[in-house]
Amino acid sequence: MFKNKKGFTLIELLVVIAIIGILSSVVLASLNTARGRGNDAKVKAQLSGLRASAELYYDTNGSYGATTDLCTAAMFADTGSGMATYTTQANYPTGATLACHAIASPATYAVSAVLPGTTAGTNDNWCVDSTGASKFIDAPLLAGDTVCN
Repeated sequence: MFKNKKGFTLIELLVVIAIIGILSSVVLASLNTARGRGNDAKVKAQLSGLRASAELYYDTNGSYGATTDLCTAAMFADTGSGMATYTTQANYPTGATLACHAIASPATYAVSAVLPGTTAGTNDNWCVDSTGASKFIDAPLLAGDTVCN
């Protein structure tokens, strides 16, 4: 007497589960890469907005304000130009540490941020300055730096 059993064997189920596990790990790895690139794009967009706000501040005040190395002082704290929005650390992704510098005479500024989606090392910071530069740099700006090098 033959019994006609319908269903899957344990081996077949384990193979399917293993394949699903492998595929999901590949998808999650790709998702993390995309998330990192998205965070980098946000940092670049924020710094682009900061550059526009700095020019609004300059047009209104005739300079970039007092000399400072703090993102919470002088021009960088101005709410009228919208600068304070772009220099508030909480508005950036985790790991995107800001460095802000302005010099009153000659009127110059530069701001850099660590790109959280890049590997530490070469070109892991994004910088904007008063000359119009917007580019990768190797390390965060140091005190008094007002040009992206």
